[in-house]
Amino acid sequence: MKKKLLSLLLLAILPAIGMAQHLKQVSPEKVGMSSQRLLKADSIIEDAIRQGNIPGAVLAVVRHGQMAYLKAYGNRQVWPVQIPMTTNTIFDMASCSKAMSTALSALILCEEGKFRMLDAVNRYVPGFEDWKDETGDKTTIRIHHLMTHTSGLPAYYSPDPNATPDPDACIDHIAHMKRGFEPGTGFRYSCLNFITLQRIVEKTSGMSLRQFSRSRIFAPLGMNHTDYIPCAPDANGVWHPTDQPCWAALMPEGEDWRSIVAPTTRQGADSVLCGMVHDPLARIMNGGISGNAGLFSSAEDIAVLCAMLQNEGTWNGHRIMSPQTARLVRTVPRFAEPFGRTYGWDNYSDYASCNGDLFSAGTYCHTGFTGTGIVVDPELDCSVILLTNSVHPDEGGSTVRLRSIVSNAVAASITDR
Repeated sequence: MKKKLLSLLLLAILPAIGMAQHLKQVSPEKVGMSSQRLLKADSIIEDAIRQGNIPGAVLAVVRHGQMAYLKAYGNRQVWPVQIPMTTNTIFDMASCSKAMSTALSALILCEEGKFRMLDAVNRYVPGFEDWKDETGDKTTIRIHHLMTHTSGLPAYYSPDPNATPDPDACIDHIAHMKRGFEPGTGFRYSCLNFITLQRIVEKTSGMSLRQFSRSRIFAPLGMNHTDYIPCAPDANGVWHPTDQPCWAALMPEGEDWRSIVAPTTRQGADSVLCGMVHDPLARIMNGGISGNAGLFSSAEDIAVLCAMLQNEGTWNGHRIMSPQTARLVRTVPRFAEPFGRTYGWDNYSDYASCNGDLFSAGTYCHTGFTGTGIVVDPELDCSVILLTNSVHPDEGGSTVRLRSIVSNAVAASITDR
């Protein structure tokens, strides 16, 4: 019944907002960039494809609220059949879900007074254990620790591959896991921080993370190719989507909504994971809707999100968050200055290499294990969205260096500063 109601809600939203509100596409020169210099980004990406690091990619560059560059490279799928990449390809965003959905949802709820960043996690997650030192003295783990990865929680836990989705069991397990350090004294990037934050978002909003982010962020912005995809195993243990994403209603008659989704890893003799989140914890324990991963999106949709953040929280007449909250997205809080993390995004931690070497000091970003990355420079008003499925058909391809040098090529193409 809940699934049916959610499907009806998503379908009801679509007519109200119309088709996706994509950014106006202009020549790079119209926004102070060089077309010739941007060709360097093309050659960098094409080299990565030839070297087998990625099967293909989509690159989008946003400047001054307009799409200055949008291009597809290589193939969306190379096994068991080859399918060319297109600019409308939808990618498993992996950990970019943390920044695009979970963190922004939490910040919206914070500005509405549903909680404050200093609140104890166990105020909203009963039984969630605080840090204890060797003498038994406790230090409270707070919401701001989750958002900056300074809570001390472990990085991850591997679920039983034969388990069925059970978000309550997942959060209970996290609540009692051994903490690695006193909160606020260290940094450890952790998927468990954002699964816990998901529970707080859902408890304080009265909605699932999928419902809240869709209704408060993605639908108002016209991001009609951005959604979570619930999934579960059947009686034979084979995983399937259990609901359709929002873009299914926009597909031509008879065309499968998965036909524009980039697949990830191979699953058997002749199949690949497609339309279900790659991350095991998000898929197995949380059924595809998870605070750490599970969001699917396209370059053009993400471009609108970046434009909104750069426009102090509003876009095309829709205010998503206050200007103060939009600025908080890119601000490292004082207690987290040694670690370089903002509330849900990354400014200068060791994970921020995708920023490259040439963008401004205030640049912030996030990346995903599947090969996705978003970089936003508020000073130069420029965003770089590089989407790949480097885990297809098998894990092993790396995009760490690729993201950085693409960012350098884009930054170097700016000619008006």
